[in-house]
Amino acid sequence: MNIVVLDGHTLNPGDHSWDGVAALGDFTVYDRTSPVSIIERAREADILLVNKAPLTAEIIAQLPRLRFISLLATGYDNVDVAAAGQRGILVSNVPEYATDAVVQHIFALLLELTNRVALHDAAVKAGEWTAAIDFSFWKTSIFELAGMKMGIVGFGRIGSRVAQVATAFGMEILAYNPRPKEVPAGIRVAWKDLAGLFAEADVITLATRQTDANVGFVNRELLAVMKKSAFFINTARGTLVNERDLADALNSGTLAGAAVDVVSREPIRSGNPLLTARNCLITPHIAWASFAARKRLMEQTVRNVEAFLRGNPVNVVNP
Repeated sequence: MNIVVLDGHTLNPGDHSWDGVAALGDFTVYDRTSPVSIIERAREADILLVNKAPLTAEIIAQLPRLRFISLLATGYDNVDVAAAGQRGILVSNVPEYATDAVVQHIFALLLELTNRVALHDAAVKAGEWTAAIDFSFWKTSIFELAGMKMGIVGFGRIGSRVAQVATAFGMEILAYNPRPKEVPAGIRVAWKDLAGLFAEADVITLATRQTDANVGFVNRELLAVMKKSAFFINTARGTLVNERDLADALNSGTLAGAAVDVVSREPIRSGNPLLTARNCLITPHIAWASFAARKRLMEQTVRNVEAFLRGNPVNVVNP
């Protein structure tokens, strides 16, 4: 079996090993592959490993040997899974590797919005505390999470884990999910529709996958019902948000602040309106990227490929 990795650098920039996958067949890894080079590099592949490399229906149709695609990720919106299925190509993902890492990053962003640690660290180092006449000073308001309402859009693995951590902070939990979901023991959740959740929450975080139906659903109308004191966080997919509408809401004071780890086009383009929006934190799609999470991702990828080769595939997203 020929196994080809098209964009392996983000998973493994050199701090761990491909040996587990390489032992399963003839193995080739590319750090990065441009869209125009995908067909050339993947033409002889029986198994493709991809993170964000786009596998459209047109590309898949030109890969006659391909039998299995293993996503180096949870999301699979870069692969036309229906077209793959029509050609008998199975597609698997890795659904659970980064839950703890992503939830940790959500709260890192939230705590930066509420406590402004970096701002005050910079002020101290610039001599502002030394020059202060009081023993303590602050440059912005500081907010307590206890008593706030955490609004969670999507209540899968990440959403339910956010609810657990938010509860530990003393927050109330509001949630929206298209279908009923089991609630972890000891957690109280008030289920809301989207408009109700956006209107009542003090913090909103997106924990839902992208579909054709929800692209840009966080728009001017939904943002307009939020409290002016509320914070918005997105670590899911940038395309869930109308970025111009979010920037306008921040700049007009419709909401207090936002933090995003994902944007509609990545890497972020210089003209993205969030770059100049008021009180908007942006991190470069790193919520998933702890070493521990990437190690789990590599290990499960090996198991995905092994299971396919045994004829008992797991984590299949296009049955």
